[in-house]
Amino acid sequence: MTLKQQIVGNAMQMAVCTLQPGQTVYCEAGKFLFKTANVSMDTRLAGPGAQRQDQGGGAGGGMGGMGGMLRQAMGTAMQVGQRMLAGESIAFQYFSASGGEGTVGFAGVLPGEMRALELDGSRAWYAEKDAFVAAESTVDFGIAFQGGRTGTSGGEGFILEKFTGRGTVIIAGAGNFIDLNPADFGGRIEVDTGCIVAFEDGVRYGVQRIGGLNRQGIMNAVFGGEGLSLATLEGDGRVILQSMTIEGLANALKKAQGGDKQGPTGGLFSTHAG
Repeated sequence: MTLKQQIVGNAMQMAVCTLQPGQTVYCEAGKFLFKTANVSMDTRLAGPGAQRQDQGGGAGGGMGGMGGMLRQAMGTAMQVGQRMLAGESIAFQYFSASGGEGTVGFAGVLPGEMRALELDGSRAWYAEKDAFVAAESTVDFGIAFQGGRTGTSGGEGFILEKFTGRGTVIIAGAGNFIDLNPADFGGRIEVDTGCIVAFEDGVRYGVQRIGGLNRQGIMNAVFGGEGLSLATLEGDGRVILQSMTIEGLANALKKAQGGDKQGPTGGLFSTHAG
């Protein structure tokens, strides 16, 4: 059952979803806006994948039942631990309609666009932290740790949100969106690490240093405003970028309040609070 949704608004968009009886969507705590009276709201620690496993396991009874309950509790604790480590909300809010169609609205937390992605089960999607807004209960939300050199050298992008399954997932970002495919640009694009919103499975994500330890490399790092690294996206798949970075927005607000933390040159001289 396809989720009926509409993205409305301009500078601060909202997603208005129409739920059929028996259809469920979930969101991170803090992303809910409004609902009709016939839509129930339930807050849970477990993600939809754990919920489906619990429903499919049945009432085993005896040691099997206790074992199933223990496995469910351990799975939920692992999910919560991953989300806490990633700095995400530890709880989800679930919404279901009864007695006819129901309506529920969601929004992101920054001025910018929203996008509804349709998953058909063949490809996962990855998104930067805090991009997730809401999804059908048939879509699983997970945390992907990049690890290795990508995570330690890149800073941003070490922890990604991962969406699998079938159904609609709604994401949000700052500023305006642009859709690109690295395959249309020779197979590789280089991006400010804060501008990535989401990308399809099959696109390889990495981090590279800007220049070497020479005069131009130092000039790029110190005066270019980008620091030492750029994100790289390679392969054939859809990539969504945003025109505004959270760091840029925060520095603009501080400057407007008379507390410019960026410094005269940006780059390595930036003193913003991370």
